[in-house]
Order: sequence, then C-alpha cells, then structure tokens
Amino acid sequence: MISGEDLFDQPCPFSNEDLVMTKTIGTATLPTPSPGTMPHVTAREMMVRNLITLSPTMDALEALDVLLRQRISGAPVVDGDGHFVGVFSEKSCMKFVVGMAYENLPSIPVGDLTDKNPPTISEETDLLTIAQTFLDAACRRLPVLDSEGRLRGQISRRDVMRAVRSHMETPVKSNTPTGLYLSAIFSSDDRRV
Repeated sequence: MISGEDLFDQPCPFSNEDLVMTKTIGTATLPTPSPGTMPHVTAREMMVRNLITLSPTMDALEALDVLLRQRISGAPVVDGDGHFVGVFSEKSCMKFVVGMAYENLPSIPVGDLTDKNPPTISEETDLLTIAQTFLDAACRRLPVLDSEGRLRGQISRRDVMRAVRSHMETPVKSNTPTGLYLSAIFSSDDRRV
C-alpha cells in the first residue's frame, strides 16, 4: 500500500504538456484550458441586449401573462432608472400560486415575489467563469450588470453553448472520397482494364 508520502517518491506519469494550471472559481478548482483551446469571450460579446423586463410595481398576474404570452420562463425586474432589482421566474409564479391558494392573497406586486439575490455577472466576465456559474447555480439565465447595477443584458445556457461552438475549431472536411477504390491498390502500370 502506498502512503501519501510515498507518492512524492514516484515518477510523474505525465509529460510537461499534460500538466495544466488550475483556476479556483467559487468552491470548485478547475483546470485552466491550454492556450487556444477555450475561446476568450466575455459576457459583453455574447449577451442578449433586447430583453423583456418587468417593473417591481407591476401586478403579478399581469407579469404572469407576459411570461406566458412571450413564452419565456422568467424576466429581469428593473426599476425606473434601469437598475436591476431581481428576477421574476416560474418559481416566483409558483410562490404566487401557493400564496393565493393557501393564504387567499389578492394579486401582489412583482417586487414582492422577485428573487432579489440571483447570481449576476459583469460585462467583463469570461466564458469559463460564466459556464462555472451556471454549474454552481440553479438558474437558466444570468443577468449582466454594469458597475452601477444597471441591467445591460442577459446570457442563457444556450448562449454559452453557441459561443463555445462558434469559437472552437471544427475539423476541415476533405473533398476526396473516403471510400476505397480497387484501382488505388494497383500502380498505374499494373492496372487491368
């Protein structure tokens, strides 16, 4: 049996090319991609800017209608100055439904049901950090805020997948046929016609 101390006396099975640096994000330590393997893309480059937003004073039933009509699972809530207040989501709607059913609540303002502490990112947040944030948090979208807390855009999980796919190299397709022709086995002198 090998102890922890014995491991230091063992030859390293990896070459220098196999060794990678690590980056700590939240509670997870991830390998840092080798140069050229992960695109350097920021939230500013991939965020959606044209968003459906809600006001904190909007009636919750009206907000529910907006989500249903627009076929979206949630929307950022912003005040009159464009400052981010939180997110009104399907989960917020479930709180509203339960409150109405059990407590006979009348409709209430969106601000009372808004998740006021969702994960957010800045415009300079890099792609790897965005992906890790999605892994760490149970959310579908990340609001992108400027330094003064104003909503600038939003990034979904699908936006991350699109960014990775559009920036990663794809194999070059060859125009030569991949099938084996018997004539290729013979030299030009040996071919029988």
